[in-house]
Amino acid sequence: MREIKKLPIEVFGHDVENNTSSAQLARSQQYCKYMKATCTKPRKSEPLIKVGICTLGASIKGGKMNPVIVCPQRFKEDIMFETIIQQYLMSWKNVRWVQEVSIGVGGSVDYVAVEVDAHDVVTDFLCVEIQAAGTTGTPYPYVKELLADGHFSGKRYSYGINWANEFSKTMLQQAYKKGKIVESWGRKIVFVVQDLAMEYLQQAVDCSLLTDYDPASPVDFCSFALMSRDDNSWNLEFGQIRSTTIDGIDLMLGGASVNEYPSEIDFMANIMRKGIADGVFERNQYTKAFI
Repeated sequence: MREIKKLPIEVFGHDVENNTSSAQLARSQQYCKYMKATCTKPRKSEPLIKVGICTLGASIKGGKMNPVIVCPQRFKEDIMFETIIQQYLMSWKNVRWVQEVSIGVGGSVDYVAVEVDAHDVVTDFLCVEIQAAGTTGTPYPYVKELLADGHFSGKRYSYGINWANEFSKTMLQQAYKKGKIVESWGRKIVFVVQDLAMEYLQQAVDCSLLTDYDPASPVDFCSFALMSRDDNSWNLEFGQIRSTTIDGIDLMLGGASVNEYPSEIDFMANIMRKGIADGVFERNQYTKAFI
């Protein structure tokens, strides 16, 4: 794998270093090969212009730089669907996929894998959600340079990955709401994520009730790594499945485990330090110990 830098890695489905005619055509037409249609992620200020970024170079809490998937469409490789079938649905005879199905008070489900009979009547189903990372700031200026010049200028633009919002907030809230519904049916919901998302959760929240695959648990996280090939392309590779209960999701939503909580004295010291920094408290011989 080449050195990953804090730059876009895949734009409109192709590695930024891929300058083949098909890659250039996809960029000029704003075409997403995973959707087999025009990219649906518009710029807020210019809706007709599509952002087109599939993956970005980023890190978790200042660690190693990795390619981070920031668009859920990027997961829609054949291997993702094949893995779900192999891991969960091998006994099914006829698998269909239905998108954006209402689950009532829980909103909608990204995909539902269904088994149907000869008359297209649903006989079994599995709910599947896809969760990508999100960004802070905007990496779009890099895309403008790539489209205009075919390469990056070297100028730096500010962006980050909002790990907490997408995974410890949005995804876990979805897992809790939808997990309770499917559990009431005696069924399971599967969240498809990048392996980096699970790495982040292990660092950020209480995962003590997250286990190896358990068919009896209502919520699974099916993770994939993004691996490079020699021809400037990237592909998903199945990693592992981790399972948990609704109580496990509740613990994860609560944040870090209790043994990582600051003490009351530590929190009071934080108050003093921030108050001094903000000018709320006076810096003197009594308060300087908290600086």
